Amino acid sequence: MFDRRLITHYDWILLLQVALVAAIGMANLYSATSAWSGPATPLYLKQLSWFGLGLIVVFLLCLFDYRHLEYLGYPAYGVTLIMLVAVLAVGRTSMGATRWLSVGAVGLQPSEVMKIVIIIVLARYFSERSTVQGYTLRELLVPGVLLVVPVLLVIKQPDLGTAMLLLAIGGTMALFAGIRRGTLVILGAGGVAAACGGWFLLHGYQRQRIYTFLNPESDPLKSGYHIIQSKIAVGSGGLFGQGFRKGTQAQLSFLPERHTDFAFSVFAEEWGFAGCLLLIVVYLLIVLWGLYIARRASDRFGMFLALGVSAMLFWHIIVNLGMVMGLLPVVGVPLPLFSYGGTSMLTTMTGVGLLLNVSMRRFMF
Repeated sequence: MFDRRLITHYDWILLLQVALVAAIGMANLYSATSAWSGPATPLYLKQLSWFGLGLIVVFLLCLFDYRHLEYLGYPAYGVTLIMLVAVLAVGRTSMGATRWLSVGAVGLQPSEVMKIVIIIVLARYFSERSTVQGYTLRELLVPGVLLVVPVLLVIKQPDLGTAMLLLAIGGTMALFAGIRRGTLVILGAGGVAAACGGWFLLHGYQRQRIYTFLNPESDPLKSGYHIIQSKIAVGSGGLFGQGFRKGTQAQLSFLPERHTDFAFSVFAEEWGFAGCLLLIVVYLLIVLWGLYIARRASDRFGMFLALGVSAMLFWHIIVNLGMVMGLLPVVGVPLPLFSYGGTSMLTTMTGVGLLLNVSMRRFMF
């Protein structure tokens, strides 16, 4: 028999916050691409269709108890690893990176799927092995291997941005689970050593991105062009912006990738500091609401599941905003619900569906 409490406890507040950001993002896409002409379907309408498909995913996820995912996590992890290996073997290459599998007419990006899968797998591990004093280095070996294997496969594509996000998500979940102070010092030292050694493993264009981040004016017409134009767009917005569809950097096509990685730059130019502050506040509310759901979860698995999704959203927002403002290197990370992209939208909406699932079943034990 269907439990009516599942409807009465549905978290409409979270869904409305998500819909608000998506609506602002589609309006921003309309402005950013209004000068484009052609017979193809406008990008903002495509984004609307992806959001509609995402709502269907949210609805389907809410139909079953999230606790079943605890037993599906490891099989899903294995399947996704196989897909990551298949990407390296027969994947589709675009703009120098091999990240997609062609499934009929649809392109699937397994690294995006892995973001959700790694959250489920780590949520199961940490929920089954609680500790009062914190995890030791030996106890973190298994989740470390589970995390590092897909990270290395993603780096091989190469996709340094997604690899760093996977590490950030896993690291956040481990920190909340509890790590002993001595273990934390060892991991920190190891991370610094790995970063120094990893410099020699980076591709040439990846090193160039870091050089550009440190001094974008050294090559203003090539490698530094993106970040320079983005900073000009953000700065020219002023306090209240230049107005809808009136931003010069976007409308005159000075700003590249203005519908994907640099969508926020378009918004900042048109709506200024006031508009950006409103958008960031809504994003902050979504992340805090996710942590609130984690705190109210009825079991440890649900708590870590909500925590992992909140971490995924948080790090996406931080990296993208830092990237477009010149505070972080350009690594091609989209802004959730805002940047154009079907795979990114579905991944985000899957995370939202998991949050809603945990929230509406918080009274069930």
